[in-house]
Amino acid sequence: MNALVKSDKQTSTKQVATQTAVEAKQYLTFMLGGEMFSISILCIKEIIWYANLTEVPMMPACIRGVINLRGAVVPVMDLSNRFGKASTPVIKSSCIVIVEVPTATEGEHQNMGVVVDSVQAVLEIPTSEIEPAPSFGAKIRPDFIEGIAKVNGKFVILLNVAKVLSMEEIGQMGQVAAQADVVASAG
Repeated sequence: MNALVKSDKQTSTKQVATQTAVEAKQYLTFMLGGEMFSISILCIKEIIWYANLTEVPMMPACIRGVINLRGAVVPVMDLSNRFGKASTPVIKSSCIVIVEVPTATEGEHQNMGVVVDSVQAVLEIPTSEIEPAPSFGAKIRPDFIEGIAKVNGKFVILLNVAKVLSMEEIGQMGQVAAQADVVASAG
């Protein structure tokens, strides 16, 4: 009887371990303005050092410019600016995280770079440790937050890539900026 219970216990332990593995997701954590943020590792293409950025006129303020990534032109976003804060200063540890962003056309993706102060680590965070975005008190728009996790006693903001890097919304910001430039030059 004791052996039977032990066997059942082993099976259930394996099932729990399998369920836990399925329920955990991996996130790349990074620092931005003294706060820790993360993006699902499934969206990350690569991480490169900050260099060789070309500014493009009449772009929204949150777009720092473009880079040439193996022959492809990739826009680079300043996340701090996107969050309504001052632009991120470039420091020795600054990196550009290349993220694959879904477009309005179903099944298609666009690569976009995001400037971060420094990359920290890839963490596996169980979904049970992720809380929903707060409806108040966040320093960024609530729809930009996928959730908040507590890792090693610190809060990590999990970003909703589809919302933060929305090509449609950034395009609309560019149109508004271009219209403002036309009005300013006419007056």
